[in-house]
Amino acid sequence: MPWRFDSAPGYKKRTSGPLFSFTTMAAVYILYSKSIDSFYVGNCNDVFSRISQHLNKTLEQSFTKRASDWELYFVAEGLEYGQVRKIERHIKKMKSKKYFESLIQYPEIFEKLKVKYQ
Repeated sequence: MPWRFDSAPGYKKRTSGPLFSFTTMAAVYILYSKSIDSFYVGNCNDVFSRISQHLNKTLEQSFTKRASDWELYFVAEGLEYGQVRKIERHIKKMKSKKYFESLIQYPEIFEKLKVKYQ
């Protein structure tokens, strides 16, 4: 079977404009460090590669260099990059441990964020 554009990762059919486009799927994630009792919110295209960078302290100016026990607390993948950036900003503005816990406890909160920042 020949390769088709509509089966390519990131393909999104458009009803106007170009016949096809490719979007980069991204993720928003929250890390938690018990040793410093702190959260870190970030976004990326490849969560596990990015977490590896945090744990190996390869990111020069990163906040996560402060600890070495970061654990993945929350992740949402398969979103468009622009949407992920807006959701990340929203979560960071909350600056609340209670809010981070609520994202886990009440999945509908994140579903509302996805709709709000489409």
